[in-house]
Amino acid sequence: MATKKFKCNVCGYIHEGDAAPATCPVCAAPASEFTEITEPKKKKGMFSDKNGNAYIIMYSTVMVVIVATLLALAALGLQKRQYENELNEKKKSILLSLYAGDAQKQGVAAEELIQTVKYDDVIDAYVVDKTGQRVEGEDVFALLNDLPGAFAAGKFPIFEARDGRVVIPVTGTGLWGPVWGYVALEKDMNTVAGIIMAHKGETPGLGAEIATTKYQSKFIGKTIFEGNEFVSVTLRKGGAKDPAHEVDAVSGGTKTSDGVTAMLRNSLGNYLPLLESKRQGAAPAEVSNVENVENNE
Repeated sequence: MATKKFKCNVCGYIHEGDAAPATCPVCAAPASEFTEITEPKKKKGMFSDKNGNAYIIMYSTVMVVIVATLLALAALGLQKRQYENELNEKKKSILLSLYAGDAQKQGVAAEELIQTVKYDDVIDAYVVDKTGQRVEGEDVFALLNDLPGAFAAGKFPIFEARDGRVVIPVTGTGLWGPVWGYVALEKDMNTVAGIIMAHKGETPGLGAEIATTKYQSKFIGKTIFEGNEFVSVTLRKGGAKDPAHEVDAVSGGTKTSDGVTAMLRNSLGNYLPLLESKRQGAAPAEVSNVENVENNE
């Protein structure tokens, strides 16, 4: 037990013990003249009270900083893997559009058909300008990350297969947000070999149908030129009337269908100089449009 201290008020003598002495050994003052000396209480720090607001705020701030740092480090660590995954998804979509028609003819799924196909073995990716001339030094896949911006800047990525077919990236706006995809053309630069479309938020069961294999198969065999005139492919409400250049609009998805129609016309239109140049020496499509129309029906 700690010893108490008592001070004589007469002479200042300090006595240590459990109680003041009966008389001061120095001046003989009685016990009543002694006063107990008490140590001043130490002031508590701002953060000593774990239930106080200051402690809670400081604790929360420190935890937020720690968690944010860990998340940032994790994001940096996963950044390369995320980029590779996104790149592989783009390459896969390009191959799916290119081999969609072949898969339909063989009666197999396009994903199954491309399992043995290596993107780098069959695709030459490059960029052309608005005149169709090749532009060197551009990162094709970086441009795909902002395709509307690339188009606005006069930079048009294209993916050319070793057999002469091409895949053109397309972008537009649906009912609720962006729609995008890839259109593959046969060596005649006219006949659709396949198409892959995706969206950000179209209505399930309605506009979102554009992302289904069943709907995308309707485009195979359609043509984007009528003679030498570029007409693109139209999604017509009420049913296609021109079997060469039209497909049925999505049931209940008029706005999405109109958006896809505009996307195809505007995006493919950017590549007309290149397509017309290639058409001059292009071979005819292997499957006639009539045969493909019959298949679609």
